[in-house]
Amino acid sequence: MTVTSQGTQYDRLGLMYLGDAEVFRTSTAEPTSTGIVWTYIKEMSQYNALWQEPQKLIFELGNIITDVYTGPYNVTLTAHFSYEDNVQNADIILPLSAKKASSNSSSEFTVPTDNTTVSYTIPDTASRAVVAISACGQSEEEFWWSNVFTEDAYDFEDSIGELYGYSPFREIQLYIDGTIAGFVWPFPIIFTGGVAPGFWHPIVGIDAFDLRMPEIDISPFLPLLQDGKEHSFEIRVTGLNVSSDGTVSLAGTVNSYWVVTGNIFLWTDDEKMSSKESASKSSISIEAPEPKFTVTRVIGENKTSGENETLKYSIVAERSFKASSSKYTWSQDLSYSNYGYLNQQGWSQVNKQLTSGKNTIAEVGGSSTNETTFSYPLLVNATYVLTDTTESISSWMSRGLTIDSTGSLGVSPYTLVSGASKLDTTQSGTAYYDYVEGGTSVSTGTTLDEFQSTANGVEYSRSVKASGGNVVKDSQPGSSKTSYTSNPSGRESIRSMLGRGPGKVSV
Repeated sequence: MTVTSQGTQYDRLGLMYLGDAEVFRTSTAEPTSTGIVWTYIKEMSQYNALWQEPQKLIFELGNIITDVYTGPYNVTLTAHFSYEDNVQNADIILPLSAKKASSNSSSEFTVPTDNTTVSYTIPDTASRAVVAISACGQSEEEFWWSNVFTEDAYDFEDSIGELYGYSPFREIQLYIDGTIAGFVWPFPIIFTGGVAPGFWHPIVGIDAFDLRMPEIDISPFLPLLQDGKEHSFEIRVTGLNVSSDGTVSLAGTVNSYWVVTGNIFLWTDDEKMSSKESASKSSISIEAPEPKFTVTRVIGENKTSGENETLKYSIVAERSFKASSSKYTWSQDLSYSNYGYLNQQGWSQVNKQLTSGKNTIAEVGGSSTNETTFSYPLLVNATYVLTDTTESISSWMSRGLTIDSTGSLGVSPYTLVSGASKLDTTQSGTAYYDYVEGGTSVSTGTTLDEFQSTANGVEYSRSVKASGGNVVKDSQPGSSKTSYTSNPSGRESIRSMLGRGPGKVSV
């Protein structure tokens, strides 16, 4: 599947559906005064079960046209089909979505406002089942990793205004018939224009053109699901409530809003469930202890004025999960930390975050075990300054994504390949943004992108450096250098770039 788009707008989330099933989540490149053109090629064979029959194709890419932002999008979707199929992809795909294709609308849920519960009868021929979840924060939740404890939302109200709460921790939860079935601790996506637009000229943020769908293997739940009755599936997103005495609890909600869908991937065989195992809830063992949290919080006051000057806070979290039945065991071990510090009465903020984990699906009594480990380091520092006529941001960042997987059935919507694979990619750089009232905005920066992967026995590596809107270094021989003649901001306010400060958030 090749997607080609062009326009001069600020970044927007792109959602592609086959019927009610989301199959591709993307976003836009950073705009320039002369326009933008980009192409992305995506493997789509994991959705072969959908391609084998007529589908309504829906591609939604929101846009705003004003007297300032004047660029319409021109999107071309091109599908390339091959009759070679050596990968065992799912036989059935059931969407966990709002199911609006019949009205020619995209089918995403928005959380926390929507009820995300969907019910299905799972066929008794299903031998494996995996749920892939697509979820990312927007508006007040786009920069969730820099949020503060709700108690601190107004610590700097007189200087920078309200901050967003529920902490910088987020958990995406999957429930089956009201019982927890697994978790996702999300990757901190930074879309183009985020933090400072100059980071993303012309390099896009990690995964921003193809948001991965983390997987939860629900094969241990098949004895419960294959009784010929409907069963409910629900996706929730939660932050944390942190009380003044340091007590921590899952909030059960977040700010507005997260964009959420999912797909149930089913592999089938000819053997009926009745000949394998009786469908009873008692045949499933679930170990889901409460997550462990350690938090700190220190407010620093100006000794002269008594006003809040600094806020230092941290969260360290661990969680484990295990579901077992007669044939499969699914286990997760997750860890997380975020150390945040606001100083200069909130004008400057730094967050150092690390999310890591291991997911394992094992065949009981067999030799088949698939394991995926991952790590998401993030370090962002940003300071902004306002005067009556100017706005400016000075920032630096370092972030990464590491995945090591032994593989799974079919093409994974998380690793994006079939079989064993390794990925290690990092981005680092500095960027600046300046705006003068009555003039234009300019954002410049330097970003270094390092990429190494091994998939299907093929090794690939690339190092690209961009500075001032130009690609100044590329390790690939013969690669062209891209030049951007201007660096206008693709966002309408400081708050839409940083998640704090004056102005409206991006939607």
